[in-house]
Amino acid sequence: MNALLAVVAIVGVSASGPLMAGAAAPALAIAFWRNALGTLAVAPFAVPVRHELAGLGRDGWRTVGFAGVMLAAHFATWCTSLKMTSVAAATAMVSMQVVFVVIIDRLRGDSAAPAVMVGIGVAVVGVLVITGVDFSLSGRALAGDLLALLGGLTAALYLMAGSRVRESISTSAYTFACYGICAVTLAVGALVAQVEMVDFTGRTWLAIVAVTICAQLLGHSVLNHLLAVMSPGLISLLLLLEVPGAAILAGIFLDQTPPAGVYVGLVLILAGLVVVVARRTPPEVVLAE
Repeated sequence: MNALLAVVAIVGVSASGPLMAGAAAPALAIAFWRNALGTLAVAPFAVPVRHELAGLGRDGWRTVGFAGVMLAAHFATWCTSLKMTSVAAATAMVSMQVVFVVIIDRLRGDSAAPAVMVGIGVAVVGVLVITGVDFSLSGRALAGDLLALLGGLTAALYLMAGSRVRESISTSAYTFACYGICAVTLAVGALVAQVEMVDFTGRTWLAIVAVTICAQLLGHSVLNHLLAVMSPGLISLLLLLEVPGAAILAGIFLDQTPPAGVYVGLVLILAGLVVVVARRTPPEVVLAE
């Protein structure tokens, strides 16, 4: 049963990128509705633990606020990148969040095993291969790659902030607060940018709802459940399967066939990240996305 749940979760998170890329709606609108609907979905589970949020204090709310804003920046940049470059490239780039976590830890004085640094080097070579290929295609594709990398960095900052505040509150309380702050931040950004938020076709609304169900409910929520029976390191490795999974689904449903060089870079990134995840001391992971 756990193996079946793991397969369902990986398919769910893998479908997220293709669904958002194929939805005929602005990136900011997709990002907002995904998180707004996610907030409504987790609200019933947050009500019984609302006292945890009330007792957070100023420092706690500052950390939660920072995490929510970083999550909003992550979705804004990554969703936009999916409209500018291939799903395969965008998903591979955003998965570099693991590397950014290690780099930030190093800047804070933490050590990393030599094998981890080698893995980072291999992943960075993969990034350079993909960006080089996309640069030869168009400046738009390269900009999409860079936005996805920024999405990986902001996801890393979100995860690191979340690991701090999760020491004092439950997953349900943290996720509800973070999704809510993220949704409000994205709503403000969409209003400032004058982005259309509601005038979509039924097919587009179906895609937005499907993203929420696949990524939030069948994806990360199931992985959160599996944390009770699987190690954080194994869950992190399973999450890497989102990269080839998204590329395969985009090829089937969006008819996306990036140049061979993109797949070479994707393989290098995956190989490097597997080494990083496998040889790094696994912290408690926060799967609220």
